[in-house]
Amino acid sequence: MIIYFWYNQVADTALQGEQDMRVISGLARGHALSAPKGEATRPTADRMKEDIFNIITPLLSGAYFLDLYSGSGSIGIEALSRGADSAVFVDISAEAVSVIKTNLRKTRFEAKAEILHMSTANALKQLAAKNKKFSIIFMDPPYESRELFENLTFSGELLESNGIIIVECPTGKSLPFFPNLTIYREKKYTRTNFIFFERGDSVDSHISGKF
Repeated sequence: MIIYFWYNQVADTALQGEQDMRVISGLARGHALSAPKGEATRPTADRMKEDIFNIITPLLSGAYFLDLYSGSGSIGIEALSRGADSAVFVDISAEAVSVIKTNLRKTRFEAKAEILHMSTANALKQLAAKNKKFSIIFMDPPYESRELFENLTFSGELLESNGIIIVECPTGKSLPFFPNLTIYREKKYTRTNFIFFERGDSVDSHISGKF
């Protein structure tokens, strides 16, 4: 299981200006995706998305995916295209929710998707109250977000026993200690880092070579 926390303050220089989005691989490969207008949403560049999914694809078959701060929904849709069993999309923006619905229609994944139009904090509480567990959780908070610690820590409660978390943060940014989470991998770009966490109580440690 995976949580992916995407904290993208500064895009990598080599990827700046890349705006067109598409499904990279799987059942919906090549489908163009729409994005909400304006700067409030930052679509994940295809090259970064491909790098990350090349790492996590072996874990996607039959996975339950939670896409927080979904924006366009491109990450959750990529997961569904590559074999995830279902995905929950969360965004507080009405425009983003509308775009997610459009993209799910385009890719024909509506039957495998649920959309929650609410804040991430409220969504996590609601899902926890229903005892939901996820194989993959992806988080893409706004710039300068102060929600990192609380929401990432709370998200750990929604993980399956062997779950992992991926955090993207600007190079040089210090992350606080997260209870019950252990760093096992990093992927570095010029200005951004991807930091992979696993649960401290994970039975199948990824440090031992799962990837």
